[in-house]
Amino acid sequence: MSLTAIALCSRALLKIGATGIASFDEGTAEAEVAANLYPSARDALLSAHPWNFATAQVRLAPLAAQPVADFAHAFQLPADFLRALSAGSGERGRGLRYRIAERRLHADTAAVTLTYVFRPPEESFPPFFDQALILRLAAEFCLPLTESTSRAELLHRLAEEEMRRARLIDAQEESPAAVEDFTLIEARR
Repeated sequence: MSLTAIALCSRALLKIGATGIASFDEGTAEAEVAANLYPSARDALLSAHPWNFATAQVRLAPLAAQPVADFAHAFQLPADFLRALSAGSGERGRGLRYRIAERRLHADTAAVTLTYVFRPPEESFPPFFDQALILRLAAEFCLPLTESTSRAELLHRLAEEEMRRARLIDAQEESPAAVEDFTLIEARR
C-alpha cells in the first residue's frame, strides 16, 4: 500500500499516542511538529543507505563555469539529488575521481555519469522503508509532543532495529557485488 507524507506522519503520531493529522496546515501541535521535522527526517533516512528504490543514474549537464582549482569541469547536480554514490565516464557509472562542492560535481572529464540517491515520491516507498521511516518519525516526534525522553530513546532504538531490517531486505534485491580489478587475483592467473 502506498502512503503519502501525511499518512506516514499520522501513523508515526499514532505510535506515540498523539492524534493523527489530515494536513500539515491544520494548526495543531501535531501538524506543526510533523511539518517541521518530516522533510529532514525523510531525507536523512533516504541518504543513510544506497536504497535500490531511490538510486538512479544520470548523465550530468556540463556548466560553463569551470572550478577554481583541482578539476577542469563542473556539472549541474540533479534537482532531486541527495547523495552521490559514484561517478564515471562513458558507459561506466563508477571509477571517476570527483568532488562535490557548491551543489556542483567537479571532475577532469568532459562527460560524467553519476550514480546517486534521489528523493522519490512517498507513494513509491516500499513497505519495509515505510516502516523504518514511521518509527524514525515517531522517535523524532516523541520528545516535542510528549516530553518523554525515555520513550523517545526507546523509539530511537526501535527505529535503528527497523532500519537494519530494511537495509537487509534492500540488499537482497540485487546481485552481490563482484570483486573487480583486484591485483592479487590477477597475479595468480
